[in-house]
Formats: sequence, C-alpha cells, structure tokens
Amino acid sequence: MQNLRLLIIEDDIDQRQLMGEMLEDHFGAGVVSGAGTGRDALKLDLSNFDLILADYNLPDCNGLELLESLQAVCRTPIIMVTGENVGHIAAQSINKGATDYIVKSGDYLQTIALVVEKNLIVARIKRENDLLRQELEAALFEVRSKNTQLESSLQLLEEMAATDPLTKLHNRRYFSQVIDQLFAEADRYDKDLSCVMIDLDGYKQLNDGYGHQVGDQLLQMAGKAISANMRKMDVAARYGGDEFVLLLPVADTEQATAVAQRISSEFAQSTARFLNRSSGVTMSIGISSMRTIRPAHADELIASADAALYTAKERGRNCISHAETVTTCMARP
Repeated sequence: MQNLRLLIIEDDIDQRQLMGEMLEDHFGAGVVSGAGTGRDALKLDLSNFDLILADYNLPDCNGLELLESLQAVCRTPIIMVTGENVGHIAAQSINKGATDYIVKSGDYLQTIALVVEKNLIVARIKRENDLLRQELEAALFEVRSKNTQLESSLQLLEEMAATDPLTKLHNRRYFSQVIDQLFAEADRYDKDLSCVMIDLDGYKQLNDGYGHQVGDQLLQMAGKAISANMRKMDVAARYGGDEFVLLLPVADTEQATAVAQRISSEFAQSTARFLNRSSGVTMSIGISSMRTIRPAHADELIASADAALYTAKERGRNCISHAETVTTCMARP
C-alpha cells in the first residue's frame, strides 16, 4: 500500500515497538508512527494517518474517552487494542465508533498485521462507496436540475406557442383548443358560458393614417384593457387582425355585457390620451351565451357572437349587440 501511514497510541514502549515491527515487516519500513499518551496523539495531524491503533488503557485517558477525542478531529479508522479480554469493553468500543478490537493475548502480534490490512481494505471500500454515493447524488442533483430546466423550457415554449406575441393574449390556436373543453363542461354541469367578440372600429384607417407602429400600440392597449378585466377562469385571445374573442365561464349575457362595457370604456379613454384626441378608439362587440341561444356545439356559440358583432357594426359601431338581437349603444368618451 503506497504511502501508508499508521499510528500506534501505546504507553508501553516495548509493546509499541513490537507492534510497530510486526506492521513494518508486513507493510514496509517507515509506515508506523507512535505516541505514548492520548494528549501526545492529539497534537499530531491525525488526518494524515490511514489507521490508528489505540491502547484502551492510557495514563491520561481510557479508550472510550480517547475514541471520542479522536473522532472529534478526524475520520481515520481506529482499532482498539487492550489487554483486557472483556466482551462488554469490545462492544462499547465498537458502539462508540471503533472499527475493530484486538486483545493482547496469545499470538496477537502474528495476526495484528492481517487485522490492520482487513480494516484498511474495509476503510478503502467505504471511502470508495462514499465517493460513489457523492458522485451519484451529484449526478442525480444535476439530472433533477436539468429536468427542472427542461420543464421550465417546455412550459415557456408551450406558453409562447399559445400566446400572441403582440398583445400577450392567447392566440387563435390556443383558443380553438380550449373552447370545446369549456363548452363541454358548461353543457355537462348546465352552467352558462358567454362568448364575446370584439372588433376595433376604424382600425384600418387608423393603421394607415398613423402608421403600423401606432397600429400595433393600439392592439397592445386593447390587449391590456381586456386582460385587466379578465378573471382567472376566463380566456381571452386575439382572434385575428384587430378582432378579439373572450370566453367567460359561468357568466350570463348581463355579466358579459358589463365586462364588455368596462373593456370598451377603458380602451376608449386610454386611446384618447395616446392619440391626443378628445375621443378615443371605439369597439363594436357581439355577445352570445349558451343559456340564451342553446347552441348544439361550440362553433355555433362563436358564430352567434360573430353575427352579433356584425350587427353592432351595421348599427353604427361603438355598441354591443347580443345574439338575441338586443343592442346596447355606448356613449362616446
């Protein structure tokens, strides 16, 4: 064993010398160091030793006290050596952390090297196992971190795939995925579901007159006004161009109308300030609800809201039209 270092803590000089000779005969010259008391041993850098043989009875302490002191400063394997062949002492020593126990009787000097070698092998295997365990824990931690990063990346990709980059609302693709689910839930539990279609009045002329950058900002302002009036359960999407669609679960026509009026009012006020005009950009809005029109499928709910939207435009814009043909006109801001 290359660069092996052993420490014998033994107050009997003759015993220490005999033990040292037997160990150096087996492991090679110069591998053994000695100390006569626990105090002397604790002055050494014990982490430099591969194994310690400690006598149970020392002038300044007993074996159990020494074990505790040694383990407080190093993790080096310790073999307890004593002339007392008493079982409970051996058990106490092992329970306190000694790796083995040698009794000074008979031909113990002939076997001491083998006992030391066995404990060195066990200690090496334990170190290797500890290292493997640490490497495994590090690898598992890295895998978990990578999985967390991957999940976050996938979630971000899913959000990006479902989001309109300009308005930060959902896109039409996502809306198409959720409407069937919301429709089925409302139908199953006999709950209302309102659909709100919104179109910006005169957007094309504004976009052409002020430029596309201003047109994009108007769309963003519409997205903010819509988001500010949405509940967590609601779904809002940019349906295409300057058209938006909202799904309001468990909301009837009256509640959907109130939401639409708040959105229209906030948008008109913010765009008036933005364009530095006395009046802002208005919205035409169509609303349909399941309990009002009793649609057979989700597409019919959307189609009825879309039809109501066109009715609102035909009636002069800046108003809310319901699928049952009731129209609510809104005062200009």
